[in-house]
Amino acid sequence: MFKRMLIMLITVGVVLGGVFGFIEFKGRMIKQYMASQGEPPQTVSTLTASYQDWLPKREAVASLRAAQGVEISSEVAGSVSAIHFKQGDNVAANTPLLQLRADDEIAKLNSLNATAELARITFRRSEAQFNAKAISQQTVDIDRANLNVALANVAVQQALIDKKTLRAPFSGQLGIRTIDAGQFLAAGTAITTLQNLDILYADFYLPQQDLAVLKTGQAVHLQTDAYPGEQFGGEISVIDPKVDSNSRNVLVRATFKNPNHRLLPGMYAKVQVVVGTPQPFITVPRTAISFNTFGATVFVVDEQKDDKGQPKRSARQALVTTGASRGDQISVAKGLNAGETVVTSGQIKLHNGSTVLIDNSQQPSNDPAPQPIDQ
Repeated sequence: MFKRMLIMLITVGVVLGGVFGFIEFKGRMIKQYMASQGEPPQTVSTLTASYQDWLPKREAVASLRAAQGVEISSEVAGSVSAIHFKQGDNVAANTPLLQLRADDEIAKLNSLNATAELARITFRRSEAQFNAKAISQQTVDIDRANLNVALANVAVQQALIDKKTLRAPFSGQLGIRTIDAGQFLAAGTAITTLQNLDILYADFYLPQQDLAVLKTGQAVHLQTDAYPGEQFGGEISVIDPKVDSNSRNVLVRATFKNPNHRLLPGMYAKVQVVVGTPQPFITVPRTAISFNTFGATVFVVDEQKDDKGQPKRSARQALVTTGASRGDQISVAKGLNAGETVVTSGQIKLHNGSTVLIDNSQQPSNDPAPQPIDQ
């Protein structure tokens, strides 16, 4: 009995040893095969680095304002007796807009006119009597002074009445009316806005180090999200003579013609100031650059041959120095030559010497002036 059991155990041990030995042999052979095959190629997209002419520019955020724009308000208090404009109207300079009640002031003006007329008659009578040597020079001088005082009082009252009529200080477009007929207005109460939209200013700040390349007359391009993909042209008209002591920025004003009144005061806009002539830069998509703590790198694809003389593409990591950027593009100042093939996507899977398979059916965006896509 014991002999049979021993034979069975020996048989089972031999069988299991053979099974485990085969598994170990199989695994070793698989590893050996995989090692002989090498690392599988990684699929990437590529682009040839090339020179592009870029205009040196300075970019900033600007706020638009009208060359002539005010809030219309009354200098004096009073009740609104008549409104002479419609909201949104285009009006000429000196057009009456609003009339405040002036009955009391007109009545007082009539009284002052009567007083002035009496003073004039008295003065003329005094002159005639003086010529006849009937009165002294002092009496004539007193009557002349009384006439001048009466005329001055008339002028003051007339000026007060004139202020009861609000007129457009310049031609332009009126805004929304904020008052109603019969309403009492305190002095300084705004009734509407008046904007001359033919010429607009764009005010923006640039750092003080740009002062060396800024001058009046330089071209300025403006973009606003109200008109995607469209540019408006203007030029620098004023550079503020003082640098802000807190931000070390200088205020710049550009002037834009606005014949169709498409741009409006208060708009947010982006501006680009052209500060030189076109210069060639080696450019690649932003996605091709990997930024690390030790610098910026790209992967360059080199054409080589394997042991059998067959073409082989491998990735080589290169340290680069980047420069200015435009939209989806970035310039490379050092570390990359024109004509080299640069990996634009898939580089996260690569290391030096990785074999690559190029598939350019899908490419990352490489637009120097990308625009949002309407959904």
